[in-house]
Amino acid sequence: MDTVSNGPPPADCDVAVVGAGILGLAVARELLQRRPGLRVGVFEREPAIARHQTGHNSGVVHAGIYYAPGSLKARLCVEGAKALERFCEEYGIRYQRCGKVIVALDEAQLPALAELERRGRANGAADLRRLDVAGLAEVEPHVRGVAALHSPATAIVDYPAVAAALAVQIAAQGSTISTRCGVDRLLETGTSVVVRHEHGETRAGHAIACAGAWSDRLARASGATDDPRIVPFRGGYLRLRPERSDLVRGLVYPVPNPELPFLGIHLTRHVDGDVLLGPSALLVGARDAYRLRRVRPRDLLETLLWPGTARVMRRWWRTGLEELRFAASRRAFVAEAARYVPELSVDDVLPGPAGIRAQAVSRDGKLVDDFAFSETARTLHVRNAPSPGATSSLAIAAHVVDRASTSFGWSG
Repeated sequence: MDTVSNGPPPADCDVAVVGAGILGLAVARELLQRRPGLRVGVFEREPAIARHQTGHNSGVVHAGIYYAPGSLKARLCVEGAKALERFCEEYGIRYQRCGKVIVALDEAQLPALAELERRGRANGAADLRRLDVAGLAEVEPHVRGVAALHSPATAIVDYPAVAAALAVQIAAQGSTISTRCGVDRLLETGTSVVVRHEHGETRAGHAIACAGAWSDRLARASGATDDPRIVPFRGGYLRLRPERSDLVRGLVYPVPNPELPFLGIHLTRHVDGDVLLGPSALLVGARDAYRLRRVRPRDLLETLLWPGTARVMRRWWRTGLEELRFAASRRAFVAEAARYVPELSVDDVLPGPAGIRAQAVSRDGKLVDDFAFSETARTLHVRNAPSPGATSSLAIAAHVVDRASTSFGWSG
């Protein structure tokens, strides 16, 4: 992926896109598709593209089951999954419809499972079916529960490869992707936006910021409101030993807590053959705390001083203690998944990777689970693009460019 960087930042461009994760790259591509000849500059703080959420997520292409019918998230998830499958087919990127089961462990979870089925059908998730005990055993022989919802259309994909393909298209159209070029501020003038970055300044006609875990910091530095604030949650995984990967055929999820944006510890098969167990959801002291002990004083201070953080902790302290237990004890982590995969034991797992969820938290302590934007006459900040952001990336990009076109007064 390093090879897609094509030189230093331009002195000027028509549109500056901040962030070369999958969403920033998809936005840049969407701009170029709609307005051929547009000079787009993409600015990325890391030495390569897709270094954070794009390169550290579960690799799942969600079908659109969890989200409220009629919501923007639901529509963009279903549209985005279809667009992503077409994109992968066109560019030869690994994409596998391995299917997913959401497992009810007892009868108390059946109403929540029924609600997920209702939502999924209303959203247009393809080929959903309810499984009884025998049906679940047929689809996932090692999984146990009283019922399950089967989504055969749920898939897995290589998201870094998707990002690389987007970057190649952007570069091929003559636009610049500049890595090692962190942006500190977007300063709007009457006729342009001054992009202040590590190598100086670029003057752009307009700017769209897709800065991920650093989106709030860039927005505030550029004059936007401080609400919502990004609070980092680390998702830690374990990896099944290769000889035990046959414990699951596809993806196995529990019925989630509907009040939280996290889906619980689950088992996910990856396109490279690995099966991961996780993730946890632990509040951490750095926005790139892929190693649990990494703490960045500025990140930690901003998290602790944000009023919403204390309100989240007061409301969800029991959940927080449970996540601490999972982080401290591999046995507890495995036991959580063994509730629906009983054959799973602590001897079956190895250390795994980790990712960071850039969770937007409002001042009043709500875990923001919807899109959030800040915009002016020439700048649009994507403040929150929640899960399933990677699944929906191509559809979100179209929505962002639609919104930017309205804000910026573009015609055509």
